[in-house]
Amino acid sequence: MYNPFSLEGKTVLVTGASSGIGRATAIECSKMGATVVITGRNAERLQETFNALAGEGHRQVIADLSEQEGIESLVGQLPPLDGAALCAGIGLTLPVQFSTREKFDKIFNTNFFSPVETTRLLYKKKILKPESSLVVIASIGGITSFNYGSGIYGASKAALNSFMKFCAREFAVRQIRVNCICPGMVETPLIHRGTLTEEQYQQYMQMYPLKRFGRPEEIAYGVIYLLSNASSWITGTCLFIDGGGDN
Repeated sequence: MYNPFSLEGKTVLVTGASSGIGRATAIECSKMGATVVITGRNAERLQETFNALAGEGHRQVIADLSEQEGIESLVGQLPPLDGAALCAGIGLTLPVQFSTREKFDKIFNTNFFSPVETTRLLYKKKILKPESSLVVIASIGGITSFNYGSGIYGASKAALNSFMKFCAREFAVRQIRVNCICPGMVETPLIHRGTLTEEQYQQYMQMYPLKRFGRPEEIAYGVIYLLSNASSWITGTCLFIDGGGDN
């Protein structure tokens, strides 16, 4: 049966695959027929993701992408790719008066510099094949959401979204598409790290028109769309998946 959203015959890299959106993306891509290369820092959790993948021929690479050596090690082990989903990221809730350079450096290193360097090497070393697709997980926090204490996180995601638009322009010469997805609040370990009380959690949820947070697989479906041939005329854009927004 014809399916423009199919990933059959495509080899796809998924970073941050040991949990959350990355894990769901890897699993859902495998269900759509992709051969998946997954990477993450935690060997045990990465193995759990690997065991959940549908089909055969998948690979896993343990790498710490917050370090240059980890990025270079990963890229050196990759086959030619038809697509990549860069999902690794960390969060932080901190008032501006406590937002020191040290805090900025930590968040930007993971949320901005890591995916930027990964992207640079994937393109420079021609790991991304012509007509491939690169999808980066950004956040509404970097564009429209102005929540208390999210300044550093939002700034890192805003920078990421901006940089990927320039990549889309430059990579078009090889017909490589580059897009971002900006999720709203998603039910992942990232939002259960102790920065919200249960009362705040419930109040925040009610701010969304659909009265709930997203599920990781709902973000993964957007990634699949942007990796597939169904989105072959889309590049340099940001897809919002946010339950109607929280503003």
